[in-house]
Amino acid sequence: MSKGTFLKRGLPVSISLSPTLEAENMKPKIPQSKKRLITVSLMAISVAILISFIAKFLMFIIGFITQLSFYGKVAMTTEANPSLNHLGIWVIFIPAIGGLVVGFMALYGSQAIRGHGIPEAMEQILTNKSKIKPTIVYLKPISSAIAIGTGGPFGAEGPIIATGGALGSTLGQILKISNNERKILLAAGAAAGMATIFGSPVSSIFLAIELLLFEFSPRSIIPVALACITGAAGHHLFFGQGPVFPMESLVSMPGNTALLWYSIMGVILGFVSILATKSVFWIEDLFAKIPISWFWYPAIGGLIAGVIGYFAPRTLGVGYFNITDILTGSLPITLLLSLSILKFLSWTIALGSGTSGGTLAPLLTIGGAAGLLFGMAISYYFPNSGINLPLAALIGMSALFAGASRALLTSIIFAIESTGQSNALLPLLAACSAAYFVSFFFMKYTIMTEKIARKGVKIPESYEPDILEKILVAQVTKSNTMVVHASDKINTVKDLILRDNQHLNYFMVRSEDGEFIGYLSVMDLFGNHSDNQEVGSLITEKNEVFIQDSDNLLTALKLLLKKDKEAIPVKNSKGKYIGLLTYKDILSAYQISQGEFIKTTPSISLKRRGLRILARGNHFIQERKQRHP
Repeated sequence: MSKGTFLKRGLPVSISLSPTLEAENMKPKIPQSKKRLITVSLMAISVAILISFIAKFLMFIIGFITQLSFYGKVAMTTEANPSLNHLGIWVIFIPAIGGLVVGFMALYGSQAIRGHGIPEAMEQILTNKSKIKPTIVYLKPISSAIAIGTGGPFGAEGPIIATGGALGSTLGQILKISNNERKILLAAGAAAGMATIFGSPVSSIFLAIELLLFEFSPRSIIPVALACITGAAGHHLFFGQGPVFPMESLVSMPGNTALLWYSIMGVILGFVSILATKSVFWIEDLFAKIPISWFWYPAIGGLIAGVIGYFAPRTLGVGYFNITDILTGSLPITLLLSLSILKFLSWTIALGSGTSGGTLAPLLTIGGAAGLLFGMAISYYFPNSGINLPLAALIGMSALFAGASRALLTSIIFAIESTGQSNALLPLLAACSAAYFVSFFFMKYTIMTEKIARKGVKIPESYEPDILEKILVAQVTKSNTMVVHASDKINTVKDLILRDNQHLNYFMVRSEDGEFIGYLSVMDLFGNHSDNQEVGSLITEKNEVFIQDSDNLLTALKLLLKKDKEAIPVKNSKGKYIGLLTYKDILSAYQISQGEFIKTTPSISLKRRGLRILARGNHFIQERKQRHP
């Protein structure tokens, strides 16, 4: 076979490393020293301290604007209830004025203040190397305080989460840190904001894991955990030490019958979460069709929220007191219907208009009211169900949030931390898992991801350990790597490759005494060289880079990237070179391992085992007949 024939048939050429890894979405982890981890952790704690003060300031501003807007008073307080106002029909225009101011700030400040905060933070993590504009640090809390203080049906937690994320990102842009460390600071700031508002450090950590970090490793969990602890300390300092949503008494452990009903409630609330999510973005699409500038959308949404607030005053503002009242199980049915239906309409329309505010408090209010109504209905028609009404309300809160956000662990732990009801763990797990199941199977994106998915951003769906860490080099290295002598002529090696039809990219070169001196690619061999030239002359530098066969593929990949090599020799425990490892080998191992997730071939064949049992039985019978004819 001639050289021309070989080239026509297709010369094996090494693939480029970076495009291949990017195409397979393989992003190798960058090693981080423990000393560096301490530095990042101290940064995270600093961000958490600052966000604790900002959270207190935000609640003061909300209270100040609420007092000024609904009561005409100048007072600095963190507790203000707009539902007790005496403005009459004029209350309709207060949220509209707030929406107008938010539209003005978005137009002349930054459009990033629109929305409830978490999706915007997720987008920056996934598309912009966790870089958030520093102006968001002050524009987001001020715009949210105006929207909520003028009666917007939102929670304060979303804005403070967004502000914490922006603060962490800004610090990460000022200091000399990596993109991954900036992501950790962003997540730490956001989680610390939630911990400061609710005093819930554990659920805040899970929030960061499920919605922001997209990984689970010590390098990210430790800084985030320390930030959440600091944020919880800030909550105790500024807002008190008790549960944010206290319940009158501890709930008892439910029986199996009650647990079944709570699970059914979770299924129903899973569908309600789908309705809530779809409604927000359906209304957002409707606003986009209005032939006026988006600048006016928040004012229109605020006007509608004001109309609803005129008939149902409890739908106005943050309404954390609504959640506490719902959890007592003492509110009348008419008020529960108002909080579940009218609050739903007010929140979806206002949020769909593109104003600034959080989603957690509205979801908790709507879910709590709906859960309590379901509990009342079950208790009425099935008196022996064992339903506890305050627990039904708590389950409704948590299940709706779990279905809408698909932050399962966050929803469960938050309900326990915010109420102190440890006996609620099992029914919460049942109901939230049911809601999560329904949401996962019937809704492609969540209330957190729909907006950024529409922009073409791919959202990670799972957090798995790096497959390459679990595969050893010895499992992949080919023992049949071609080996030639340095004194062999180039034309001799060419003929060997062509004659034996060996489709290889690289081969090893050794000296006459068997010592490994390097490796060459087939491209090197078929370059512009004299056929009588010795193969050893093509090796221009001494090979000093190798890897042990006991190392994993992730270590090998890092070494290939660091040394900018296309292949790397492999040594065994005795110091002997046993072959070559290329990144094509690594990619093949990755693809094979990925296939393990979808392979459905059973490891144990029941049919084959059954046939063996029958054969042994038949053999035993025949032996018995021969012995006892």
